Amino acid sequence: MSNYFEFNGQVKVCCGENALANLAYELDFLNCKNPLLLSDEGLVACGTLDVFKNAVKPVKFKTEFTKIPADSSTLTINQIARLYRNNKCDGIVAVGGGSVIDTAKGVKLVLSQNCEDIITLSGNEIVKKGESVAFVVVPTTCGTGSEVTSVAVIKDVKTKTKLEFISSELLPDCCFLDLKMTQNLPAKLLVSTAIDALTHAVEAYSSLQKNPISDVYALGAVKLIAGNLLDAVDGDSVAKSNLLLASNMAGLAFSNSMVGIVHAIGHALGAVLNIPHGVAMMMLIVPCLRFNKDVNHVEYSNLLLYLTNEDTFAYTKPNERATTFIDKLEELITKLQEKTGIKLKLTDYGATENELDLICEKAMNDGASVTNNKIFTREDVMEILKEIY
Repeated sequence: MSNYFEFNGQVKVCCGENALANLAYELDFLNCKNPLLLSDEGLVACGTLDVFKNAVKPVKFKTEFTKIPADSSTLTINQIARLYRNNKCDGIVAVGGGSVIDTAKGVKLVLSQNCEDIITLSGNEIVKKGESVAFVVVPTTCGTGSEVTSVAVIKDVKTKTKLEFISSELLPDCCFLDLKMTQNLPAKLLVSTAIDALTHAVEAYSSLQKNPISDVYALGAVKLIAGNLLDAVDGDSVAKSNLLLASNMAGLAFSNSMVGIVHAIGHALGAVLNIPHGVAMMMLIVPCLRFNKDVNHVEYSNLLLYLTNEDTFAYTKPNERATTFIDKLEELITKLQEKTGIKLKLTDYGATENELDLICEKAMNDGASVTNNKIFTREDVMEILKEIY
């Protein structure tokens, strides 16, 4: 760990039962009178958006856009920015999972920088402070933590590449963690997004940019996810609430320490094969951690305590703890796959051997590769892909 580090945790978190009852107050504080509501058609169809609207009365929205695609895209962001300007909105309220939130971040970026096309802003940490845009986020999954991160992953549909934007300008003013927003979450989505959060925490704890503050959030997130995920799948509401909080904590961790090889390859899988991000994390986390184990042996050994319990940690020989951690993680993913039927092979998503080269290329050029604690090659990525092919 470097002697110098930075940590940004400036997003106000409103968490707990009926947290959304405070949305009107927060919008008033932000001087937002005509907010734009962003969501997706899936949340409209399952009734979650109606649950949200009922929970935030008497808030009125100037207009809304609910056709955000499963992968946040540059074209959609530019379209929404035009809608915002044409309707003279003065703030954004995003209700949804990672794609909705990242789309909203992109819109906020375009508006704050007073430009027309988000492509012109691509690049890490090059965006300066711009015009103020009120921005509130309400997550509906237990995984991305995007409500507190300075990162957005946005797909350039023309090049089939996922672009990473990193800037404090992406941070919302506040977010709401309200259990009612996950009550209609399907088990498959709950599991895949929770494993995404777990991956955030594990990679944050073992990345090149880890620091003492991010470590605290990462370890706390691993403990909460491991202790609640199986119960949440079975419908336990307290467990679901704990996963929401864990996702938020993992988001704070990785937003400040960044991630690594699991996300580098995962972004490529999403870009080339349209594999949902959480599913990609489920596929990749075990083989990628095995690849990293020789460099991250100490970190993975420590994580065994938080993934399991004191007895397992104490009775495992110190030189076996890293391997046991990965084995226990694999056991957890196997149980979750059996419960949900999530498919975890590339061929299940129509992958061909010819596409593996393109995936390797995109993974090697992904920003997350820079902070992985072990240098990897194109050949290393190919070997990992063959394991899950």
